[in-house]
Amino acid sequence: MWSHLIALVCTLLLLPGPALADAKEKIAALAPSALVLVVDEKGNELVAQNADRPFVPASVAKIVTAWLALEVLGGDYRFQTRFYLDGARKLYVRGGGDPYLISEELARLASKLVAAIGKEPLTGIVLDASYYPSDLRIPGIEDTDEAYDALNSALAVNFNTIHAVRKGRTVRSAEPQTPITPLAISQFRARGPKGRGRISLAQDPAVGLQYAGELIAAFIARAGGRLEGGISTGTVPDGLDPVHVHRQSRSLAAILNGLLVGSNNYIANQVLLEIGGVRLGGPVSLEKSLKVANELLAKHDLADSIRLEEGSGISRGNRLTARGLVRLLHLFEPHADLLGGGRGVRYKTGTFSGVRTLAGYAETSGHGRVRFVIALESNDGALRFRLLKAIRSGL
Repeated sequence: MWSHLIALVCTLLLLPGPALADAKEKIAALAPSALVLVVDEKGNELVAQNADRPFVPASVAKIVTAWLALEVLGGDYRFQTRFYLDGARKLYVRGGGDPYLISEELARLASKLVAAIGKEPLTGIVLDASYYPSDLRIPGIEDTDEAYDALNSALAVNFNTIHAVRKGRTVRSAEPQTPITPLAISQFRARGPKGRGRISLAQDPAVGLQYAGELIAAFIARAGGRLEGGISTGTVPDGLDPVHVHRQSRSLAAILNGLLVGSNNYIANQVLLEIGGVRLGGPVSLEKSLKVANELLAKHDLADSIRLEEGSGISRGNRLTARGLVRLLHLFEPHADLLGGGRGVRYKTGTFSGVRTLAGYAETSGHGRVRFVIALESNDGALRFRLLKAIRSGL
């Protein structure tokens, strides 16, 4: 008799509770074709709707990139930009792929650089972007003026974009911290919107490099230095030692927080490219980085469930499975606070035409913290959050 009672109790325990059953029904009613997977801290699947269907992650892929970067580079990693000065006071700038060479960073950099080299005029600035191949192209990045299509580069400023205001033929900087430069004016006159806007430097890598040189020169001038020669491209001469090495003020962890909250495609692929550059040596390449990524994913039995073409999610060739992603979310959990959200939920969204995704962590009253993946073949972005609400309230 006791054995029968024990078996009955075990059977009842294995059945979904009323709340869980209600949650599943509500999710199915809201979006029967949606992919939804919810897993508790022990790996038990609480909700699994269409979970075997591979999906296009869009920007949810940035979680994978962030985890890979933390595994390979570490949260304290700092990008570096090196400066060299020859006997004729020609300044060489060797880019190291720093994704956060924004105006505020350039102001810090220029002050220390001028202190190191003095205020005597520079006879020229030579930009060395050889750490990245000139023909580098990222799948999904198109030749448009949109900021999300900015080209990746070993040496670029302000995410390889120009933020300005155009009124007639007059162009001024949209940011008080950013000087306007001749190239910025000409580019914004040719391609910028009327009024305030941001354009990418996507057409020609040389254009983005020239803008970087002009902005670096402008900040050197603000710091008390002066450029009397021109700006050109080239490589640092052999045997020349750096006079200043700028270490990015933001740690990799801080950069990843900005990446995951702001969802910047340019930053994501700069970070992915650095993985291959550090592990396999420069120059960087997408092939090197994907080789490192696939080896690390294979180590955790994720090679078949997470397939990346690039690191931002802008390519529709990226493919994930829900079960693969929730396992990666388990690995990423020590860094969950890098994600946006709050009040018991941390998440990353993804948005494409016909694709809306959402993945992360949520606190529930009955099952503690759960990991969740939601993917819709739809343009209804709000539905993702209604499904998340159903998960949290029903579990």
